[in-house]
Amino acid sequence: MSDAERRFTRGLVEVREDGDQKRTIGGYAAKFNKLSRNLGGFVERIDPGFFAKSEGDGWPEAMARYNHDDNRLLGTSEAGTLRLKTDGTGLDYQVDVPQSRQDVLELVQRGDVTRSSFAFYTFEDDWSMTEQDFPMRILLSGQLVDVAPVNTPAYLDTSTGLRSLAERAGAGLEEVRAAADQGDLKRFLGGTPPATVIDLAPGGQGDTHPLLVLRQRRAELNRRRFTF
Repeated sequence: MSDAERRFTRGLVEVREDGDQKRTIGGYAAKFNKLSRNLGGFVERIDPGFFAKSEGDGWPEAMARYNHDDNRLLGTSEAGTLRLKTDGTGLDYQVDVPQSRQDVLELVQRGDVTRSSFAFYTFEDDWSMTEQDFPMRILLSGQLVDVAPVNTPAYLDTSTGLRSLAERAGAGLEEVRAAADQGDLKRFLGGTPPATVIDLAPGGQGDTHPLLVLRQRRAELNRRRFTF
């Protein structure tokens, strides 16, 4: 499995009231089919099926943590204190903030904390070009690690994305890094790589989660057009 990555959304985190008067906050941690900002020579787009594996498995071990801090746990999918769902917009989350984290609720209420973030592992991605001829990474399938209301966005480490492009192009990672620094990643995107088959079943076997064959997905992506 690849290294964990983090991304931030422009969507607001907000207080959400319910009939039980729980201390609930939530928002969109990720939005589908929206081009990211320039991540250092490329942009990203999240495919609507990116979280399908995690969602189908019941969001295993997913957590909500303030600023992704292990010591600031807000809720978990296992306990039902974190609730996740995908819709036509993206990945929506709601978390019941514990009494010991009342400060986080207050910060959201006051507007001091306004952004959401999510951490994830990528199983499969693809690379293409935007209509403006700019390199674009498409996140096709992965696993959610956590969602987080954040007020201190961290540096976006794009090493994993650049590594996937290097592997796709059969180039060295340092060569791809240098090209990213020079804004010249598109030279690695000539031609179409062979389709990749990934076995996501537990232990690599079993009939619960068959092999994900992405050849058809790539063909669909090649037929689509996306605007910047």
